[in-house]
Amino acid sequence: MHLFDYLKFVFQWLKNYPANRKFKKEHPGVALPPAYLVYESFRMNYEKYYEGGLATARWLVDHLKEFSLPAGACILDWGCGPARIIRHLPALLSGASCCGCDYNPRTIEWCRKNIPEVSFSLNNLNPPLPYAASTFDVIYGISVFTHLSEQNHARWYRELIRIAKPGGLLFFTTHGEAYKAILTNAERRDFDRGRLIIRSGVKEGHRVFAAFHPPVFMKNLFESQAVILKHIPGKPCSWGIDQDVWILRKK
Repeated sequence: MHLFDYLKFVFQWLKNYPANRKFKKEHPGVALPPAYLVYESFRMNYEKYYEGGLATARWLVDHLKEFSLPAGACILDWGCGPARIIRHLPALLSGASCCGCDYNPRTIEWCRKNIPEVSFSLNNLNPPLPYAASTFDVIYGISVFTHLSEQNHARWYRELIRIAKPGGLLFFTTHGEAYKAILTNAERRDFDRGRLIIRSGVKEGHRVFAAFHPPVFMKNLFESQAVILKHIPGKPCSWGIDQDVWILRKK
């Protein structure tokens, strides 16, 4: 699977080479991560990395502002990758204190050297994070639970609740009901019974390690320590399948 994924990266690199070369020429002031880090975070396309990251950051902020985002908020991008989203937040949220964390040391090394407006920390695949309890007003994880084992769903959720302030917002995306279309019949039956579906065979956390999330499973996980403010089910769209959105408030 790792070899297949690497070949897919090479194919995307070759396919997008002319467009990426053009983007770099037209945006000489934009710091761009090494090619494989871009591919791991989204797709091997610089415009989609940068402009798509900006669009996602705006989308995130719009959702958060529905729920009284405090001025000067302390924000954590959990599983930030090469700063695709968090690099844009200081400009979108004046006065916010922005942090990012990731388990990939190459990613964090690049972020620290190239995105000085954000504070970055390296973590392990398993908790804990290097932050004190009740530190963050907002914690978000875009497609992070989607690459974790069932055991680490519970472990990481407890850790994120620990470092969130009382009343703090948590924002996550998951593979919900819309992803049943790509499950096997056996997986679909388990999904309908509320069981988390895991496709492993590669190292946990890798982009091809996949988890699929019945809403009832996520509700049971979240509701013990947070209030679910909003659940937006994903749906099929022109480019693929939208992930579910979960917005919570720590009790």
